[in-house]
Amino acid sequence: MSSPHVLLPEHPLGRGFRVLENGVAVAALFLLAAFPLLEILLRTVFATGILGQSAYLVHLVLVLAFVGGMITAREGRHLSISGGYGTRRSRVRTVLNDVTGFISVTIAVALAWSALSLAVVGFTAGQMVGIVPTRVFVAVIPIGLLVMALRFTRSATLKPAQVAVGVSGFLIGSFLALPAVANVAYMIAPQLPAWFEGLLDIWYRAVPRIAIPLLVIIVASAFLGTPLFIVLSGAALLLFARVGGALEVIPNEAYNVLTDSTIPAIPLFTFTGYILSESKAGERLVDLFRAWFGWLPGGLVIATVLVSAFFTSFTGASGVTILALGGLLYYVLYTRGEHTEGFTVGLLTSTSNVGLLFPPSLAIIIYGTIAQVNIFHMFLAGIVPGTLIALAFIAIGVVVSIRRGNTRRPFEPREAMSALTSAMSEIMLPVVIVVAFFSGLTTLVETAALAVAYVLVVEVAARREIPLGRLPEVALKCITIVGGVLIILGAARGLSFYIVDAQVPVILRDWMRDHVTSRFVFLLILNGALLLTGCLMDIFSAILIVAPLVVPLGELFGIAPVHLGAIFIANLGLGFITPPVGLDLFLSSYRFNESMPRLYRFVLPFFAVELAVVLLITYVPFFSEFLPRLVQ
Repeated sequence: MSSPHVLLPEHPLGRGFRVLENGVAVAALFLLAAFPLLEILLRTVFATGILGQSAYLVHLVLVLAFVGGMITAREGRHLSISGGYGTRRSRVRTVLNDVTGFISVTIAVALAWSALSLAVVGFTAGQMVGIVPTRVFVAVIPIGLLVMALRFTRSATLKPAQVAVGVSGFLIGSFLALPAVANVAYMIAPQLPAWFEGLLDIWYRAVPRIAIPLLVIIVASAFLGTPLFIVLSGAALLLFARVGGALEVIPNEAYNVLTDSTIPAIPLFTFTGYILSESKAGERLVDLFRAWFGWLPGGLVIATVLVSAFFTSFTGASGVTILALGGLLYYVLYTRGEHTEGFTVGLLTSTSNVGLLFPPSLAIIIYGTIAQVNIFHMFLAGIVPGTLIALAFIAIGVVVSIRRGNTRRPFEPREAMSALTSAMSEIMLPVVIVVAFFSGLTTLVETAALAVAYVLVVEVAARREIPLGRLPEVALKCITIVGGVLIILGAARGLSFYIVDAQVPVILRDWMRDHVTSRFVFLLILNGALLLTGCLMDIFSAILIVAPLVVPLGELFGIAPVHLGAIFIANLGLGFITPPVGLDLFLSSYRFNESMPRLYRFVLPFFAVELAVVLLITYVPFFSEFLPRLVQ
């Protein structure tokens, strides 16, 4: 969900800046794909590579993250727990918009000062990324945050309120980051005026005392519409300020996680999914599975589950599957099919999370990175649990179809072969990915770039379903999501660093060791905690914040890392459809124009079945450990 913004008419300079940031973001995304492809070519043909390729690649992600974050703020689409406050109580909504806007501006400004301090103090003039000074890339962090701060002023409904929010947010944000401001000032003038030194004394006496009350306010604002990355990074900033820690740690941790060698796979696989969703690939896949499975009871349900799993595994976000394919699959199941509206909406809402466990799921990539688990093994660990969840939904479709006596279409070999031929290029995409990555021919990032190249050749060059001129538009749709996700990754990493530095995982592990002796009880507690987390947070920030807490506990109770990862992702996926606040429920309500109470009723049977399978995955480690052990 996104925070509310009131978009005003743009100044010509604003339009020019829009074109510039769009161009930078789109260029960064295409260069992310081009570098690994060129590396594969040079390695294969000339047994060489690009000097410094990996450094350029990860710093392009840094640029994409913060320029993408700027674009996401421009469009008012940064993820938040609450997306609005209704339409009747307009005065209340206006006040709440002003409050969330003020908080967003304040924290973004404080982070911008911290990032600027990091750029001038944390990196020397001699540090280079290839032939480019590292400071040039790092500068995108404070610039991006400052632009986002300016755009968050639009949360205020009235023009005078926007000015007040902007000015007061800038002043208070600068005060909150005063030690970072001082570091920047010292670089300009080694001797600061006495009044500034006095202001610093006030900061060191006052801010640690008011940090906790301010933290409570920021966390509460999450439920009013404050962007999630502002809440996470604001919490980290106040916690570090409370103990006198360096505020530069927060942007530094964002820099570290966004320049990790596996992170480029996230925007690349997401871009692959968006190209597919903008083409007619979804229609071809539906026709394919309907032709091959339509003669079976529940054939249309089988087609729906398989198509949903396919798209979610590539886009990385179950909500995207609901929004992108919901209309098409609704037409297949309800308008043209024989299923009721309730069954159709419930199925489409629930199956949107199935693909989270299948390669090349971004959730698995991020979990493996954070938990330091081999991503190859994590991909293997998700296949059987994901298949179990998919089979459970297919079983529901079969039972319902048999009980209702739905008409089964006869199997037509000619139609089936025609559909297979038509969708062969889409069917081959997972094969290309599996062969390239699992054989060791390409790295994870190279595999992601190969996937982008494959769909560009198929959907743009060969089929011409996406005109070449529309590619930047498709890329920008992807960047709006990617920018929001990557910014959350960076924000959550700062909070995770504080949690680990404060030894919270050790304290929690010791408490669990002293009070919980049964592995069964621990897993039951873990199920409940992850289910609640999945209700309230998107999967990426949930992994970044909760995984560092859970991994030591898994070690304490002897749970294999790959099994713990499968439990983690399966439970979070279930949390998305858990009434009353699962995030996918809100998206589904919006997409299918259903009231929330009706939607709860539609989803509950599917929720109960998936819950049973998730518990089976949790308590029977064989399902997640079988393939990794077989390969080893």
